[in-house]
Amino acid sequence: MTSGETAATAAGAGALPAPAAYMCGLTWDGALLWHSDQDAEKIFAIDPATGGVTRTFACDRVRADLAYDGARLCQVGGRPKRIVLIDPDDGAITGEKEVLPASGRLTGIEFGPEGLYMCLRGPTVVQVRDYDTMTVVREFPAAGESPSGLTYADGVVVYGDFDDAVLRAMDPATGEELGVLPVPGRPTGLTWDGSRLWYCDFPARAIRPLELPAILSD
Repeated sequence: MTSGETAATAAGAGALPAPAAYMCGLTWDGALLWHSDQDAEKIFAIDPATGGVTRTFACDRVRADLAYDGARLCQVGGRPKRIVLIDPDDGAITGEKEVLPASGRLTGIEFGPEGLYMCLRGPTVVQVRDYDTMTVVREFPAAGESPSGLTYADGVVVYGDFDDAVLRAMDPATGEELGVLPVPGRPTGLTWDGSRLWYCDFPARAIRPLELPAILSD
């Protein structure tokens, strides 16, 4: 079986319908998937067991990926892009963090044990930043020209490539590429729920689960 067939099989089971049409961010808070949509200007809390939307907040600043810092949702938004901090209880914007140098490059974010991981384009790089100061701790060149969402999964950074329709795995300590997997659709937001990856399949308007080992090279 080819890697693409493996991906199609793994990502086909348990897909959830997206609540709107322009899929951007995806994150996990320990119980719910959170998903943001740029055209709808909303953020949705989704039950992964049923796909039902349990909460909806208006957010007109959605532009890319979404993360959760343990207390607040962290939405890539605004022009130029920065991190917009949102209370998950009532949707109130409680602050923001600049991502310097200010630009529209930021496409993917998620927290890992060393800080906030980011994927940026033009050129494509993966960074880890100190969350308090937003200074760059480490940066590696990354593959592809259209990076989309990013997540940290069980010691591995995984980021999407929209145009190439693949997910790419990276060693966060060395920058080594650990695997590339074609997936159904074109990925945008990504997250890890502790056992499975989830990614936004933009053209299908679906949130698809995927097993991490399917991405890693043998």
